[in-house]
Amino acid sequence: MSPVFSHGDLRLYILSLLDEAPRHGYDLMQALTERTGGTYSPSAGTIYPRLSKLEEEGLVTKTVDGRKTVYEITDAGRAEVAARTGDLEGIQAGLADSVRLIADEVRGSVRDAMRSLRADLAAASREERDQAHAAPADDARSRSREQLSRADAAINEFRGRVRSELRAHVARGGELAASGVDDIEAALSRASEAVARAMRG
Repeated sequence: MSPVFSHGDLRLYILSLLDEAPRHGYDLMQALTERTGGTYSPSAGTIYPRLSKLEEEGLVTKTVDGRKTVYEITDAGRAEVAARTGDLEGIQAGLADSVRLIADEVRGSVRDAMRSLRADLAAASREERDQAHAAPADDARSRSREQLSRADAAINEFRGRVRSELRAHVARGGELAASGVDDIEAALSRASEAVARAMRG
């Protein structure tokens, strides 16, 4: 998505920047980034070979200032910039168009991202509402399972206790009459009916 300089355009643009003021390499990279609205950030590997070429052509000179190398345009460089004013204006216009196109693409991407985000948020909101509605039912089922375990335990305890008492009674020589078993069956039937009524609420 970076603006693309046509062949030779970057060379001329660097000359035009040096025509404004002497600069070191990093300063040129920053200037190019700023002039293109941050959409083009040339690397040192792009800038320094072009500066060396311009120096070989006698269009710029370099001076070492401490740890920095400062590049300055020569009279020959200024003459080329002046001679190619029309080309330079075309480069400026092309860069402006590139920046506008990139800005449009970015705005489009942002709009798409916002639409996607809104859709995701709406889906998450719906899911949250669904879970909120489902939660009471889930809680009720969970409570019912707990009570079922409790009821199973009570029934098993009752069954075990009754069986134990009946076996102990018979083991002690007690009589287990048919009428007694009939009474037990009737009591269990009444208990079953009571359970069914409780389930119906």
